[in-house]
Amino acid sequence: MDLVLSFVALATGLIIGLGAIGACIGIGLMGGKYIEASARQPELMNVLQTKMFLLAGLIDAAFLIGVGIAMMFAFANPFQVVGG
Repeated sequence: MDLVLSFVALATGLIIGLGAIGACIGIGLMGGKYIEASARQPELMNVLQTKMFLLAGLIDAAFLIGVGIAMMFAFANPFQVVGG
């Protein structure tokens, strides 16, 4: 039983940690490409900014869904054996 709980704790940390790293890298790359595109074509800055913020929200939403699943594993552990 303790082994299952330790693996769930490890999985929770990995889900949150790797999700955060992926979201940060994705938003960083996207922000860099936005700056490059704005420097090349300043007249498209408003259109590109709208799309950038939309994509940043989607990237962040995917990370928050992962955090929600990790919290479910942490607090309402579906792998815990009841009465055993």
